[in-house]
Amino acid sequence: MTPRTGCFVALVVAILGVAVPSVAQRTDWPREDPPPPLLRSEVIFPDYEIRTLENGLRVVYVGHHEQPAVNVQLVMRAGAANDPPGKPGVAAFVGLLLDQGTTTRSAPDIASAIDSVGGALGVGAATDLSFGNVLVMKDSFDLGLDLLADVTRRPAFEPGEIERQRQQMLSNVQVGYDDPAYVADVVFNRLVYGFHPYGMPQSGTPASISRISRDDLVAFHSTHYLPNNAVIAVVGDVTNEEAFAGVERVFGDWQRGLLTVVDDDEIPVPTSRLVVIDRPGAVQTTVRAGHAALPRAHRDFLAFDLAIKILGGEGGNRLGSVLRTARSLTYSASADLAGRQLAGDFMAKTDTRSVATSEALRLTVDEVARMGREQVHPRELQSAQDYLSGNFPITIETPNAIATQVLEAILYGLDLDDLENYPDRINAVTINDIQRVSELHLEPSQLSIVLVGDASVFVQDLTDAGFEQFEVIPVSELDLSAASLRR
Repeated sequence: MTPRTGCFVALVVAILGVAVPSVAQRTDWPREDPPPPLLRSEVIFPDYEIRTLENGLRVVYVGHHEQPAVNVQLVMRAGAANDPPGKPGVAAFVGLLLDQGTTTRSAPDIASAIDSVGGALGVGAATDLSFGNVLVMKDSFDLGLDLLADVTRRPAFEPGEIERQRQQMLSNVQVGYDDPAYVADVVFNRLVYGFHPYGMPQSGTPASISRISRDDLVAFHSTHYLPNNAVIAVVGDVTNEEAFAGVERVFGDWQRGLLTVVDDDEIPVPTSRLVVIDRPGAVQTTVRAGHAALPRAHRDFLAFDLAIKILGGEGGNRLGSVLRTARSLTYSASADLAGRQLAGDFMAKTDTRSVATSEALRLTVDEVARMGREQVHPRELQSAQDYLSGNFPITIETPNAIATQVLEAILYGLDLDDLENYPDRINAVTINDIQRVSELHLEPSQLSIVLVGDASVFVQDLTDAGFEQFEVIPVSELDLSAASLRR
């Protein structure tokens, strides 16, 4: 029984005022099967139109006339993966500053302009991309485009604002280091990707944030914020001609530039390493295990994603069945597949009581190995397929969702014709396909493993569980920029 379950039983007893006999210590909790997946149905992918301006900017239009609103999303093919060496956080820093003043408007002017029309403006950066988006009513479409073009093309990078955002970033990173899940995730990425930008925190480290200069920000923006490095989607209550003419008006004079190519040679091959981040007094351990995997455009990505769903995702989740249902070691366990431009990774994750750490980790690794050792049951494959194909119509219910699917396909170089055929492609995956990709792309003997918790409670059990080599690093000494991870 987990600590939280025990508290729940005590609370029920106190409320009802009844005595609990000794046999209640091993209550058979009621178990229910998950709800059935949505029924498969014919999917009609809505119409969209794509044009390319002379400067290389690709424009996606999706009409939606149920409400008098328009959403415009501008995406750059550059994010944290393009951070300069030794300075993680530059892309995120630039993203934060885009709407904090331009060469023509101050930050208050920008906020006042969008608020005056009841709209919303957002900017930021992720791993492979940076973005700006604006949502306005139809009669403010021109203003929305003007604001979006201004913040993405002409940020001021005012020194005072840079320092204000720097302090905010440093504060956020410090808060993150107090969160076991954040620590586990950033250390996992560092183990999987090494010193490649994928391996460093998108928001930077305290040391890198302090080193970033205004010149770094200006250089990143001028290098990567280019029309031939961007895609823009216009979704809403305008005609296609209104959409394309509006984009041409504010972005047509944007000068194209020479694009840089990110080198993927630095991404290391999977290597076994187990790191314990010691947080004395922690009552549970956060567990991460996985390794580098396929880039988003890989031909096996679809089948491998389905395999990971069976391991620990929607419609399957062997990890949840073993760790939660059978062993009561956790409230949740799952596995995810991240697909990025240059490489991806698969990660199995859970949280468990400190004393159960080694058992939960052993079971997790065993389930990863079983994927390649044994064929999945037809029912497991069917359940995962039913979930994904049944859920697909929900992912394209709105024009914004449609635009997002199209933008993703363009950014990752996917075949646009495959969008509407997704359910058919999912349902065409066979048990042999799952077996093949599991054997080929899962390496259970080469896992990067991170445990964040009170090391004094469980490290003595790791060897008995088969994990003989591990490193223990106090969270106060963690340094992601060091090969040893230790300050």
